[in-house]
Amino acid sequence: MNNREWVLAALQHGQPDRVPYHIRFTQAAQAKMATFYGDPGFLPRLGNCLTILDVESPQSWREVAPDIWEDPYGVRWDRRVDKGIGVVCNQMVTPQTLAEYRFPDPDDPLRYGGYSEVLKDKGDRFVVAYLKFSLYERAWTLVGMENLLTAMVTDEIFVHKLLDRILAYNLRIIENACSYDIDAMMFGDDWGMQTGLQVGPRLWREFIKPRIEAMYGLAKAKGKFVFIHSCGKVDELFPELIECGLDCFNPFQPEVMDVIVVKKQHGGRLSFYGGISTQRTLPYGTVQDVRNEVRRLLDIVGCDGGYIASPAHAIPADAKPENVAAMIEVLQEQ
Repeated sequence: MNNREWVLAALQHGQPDRVPYHIRFTQAAQAKMATFYGDPGFLPRLGNCLTILDVESPQSWREVAPDIWEDPYGVRWDRRVDKGIGVVCNQMVTPQTLAEYRFPDPDDPLRYGGYSEVLKDKGDRFVVAYLKFSLYERAWTLVGMENLLTAMVTDEIFVHKLLDRILAYNLRIIENACSYDIDAMMFGDDWGMQTGLQVGPRLWREFIKPRIEAMYGLAKAKGKFVFIHSCGKVDELFPELIECGLDCFNPFQPEVMDVIVVKKQHGGRLSFYGGISTQRTLPYGTVQDVRNEVRRLLDIVGCDGGYIASPAHAIPADAKPENVAAMIEVLQEQ
């Protein structure tokens, strides 16, 4: 079997002859590992099973002031403290300006300009197109998180109109991305905190569920698998996400859910991608702790398919390089 076949077997709940895996790094962690290995070009030798394509052009962001970056939606991100993502520092949309707001062009060929070349040379990788900040996150970045949460209670009509516009925009992106020979659409939308849902299940069902059902349904109609990246403790939603057509959940954080119990409960209908602790084990554990955790996940969560092994998030800067190396060795030595 090759990388794509391992992933397909896992998603179809068969037992691949090895558990597929994928490892991502923050910039700081990647630099530390390059120093640890003495090899700045170590990434292609990891053996990752996925190729992840963005649906935004890398040229779509611009620095408008020192460490202030503007995204293609006009949202400005202050990166003076958080160099990776930043903090939203403006408001693009209000109830009064929603009708006037214009989204970037979903048909802009620059969005998908590199797809053909990557897909021509994809080898045996499983290819995922990734729509980040796909609904709830897109909404709060445009109007402000506090404003959005308040409006969900005080101005539901505005929230529905905003989310409907985001949905229409997203559906066009999905149409375009799925016209290429990709295997899956992945949607990024963080709904959780360490302790549970940010908006609670009632508001999630009112505002989020019908629209993700439409997005997932379009991707499935195009013959693609559906992935979601949603940080935090959101496992109470798994039965409904399965109903909506979800195939694979990420990041599967062991700090907020018992990954072995969750796999037993939902593993026949849902696959999981992540599970290796980036909050505890990689930064604070020993090399043996890492080896034990990764082997346990491969043996138990990887049994009967339904698992893509991975750190629960892009590896953070505080992860110990020797721990990251131990994780990579166990994954590669299957």
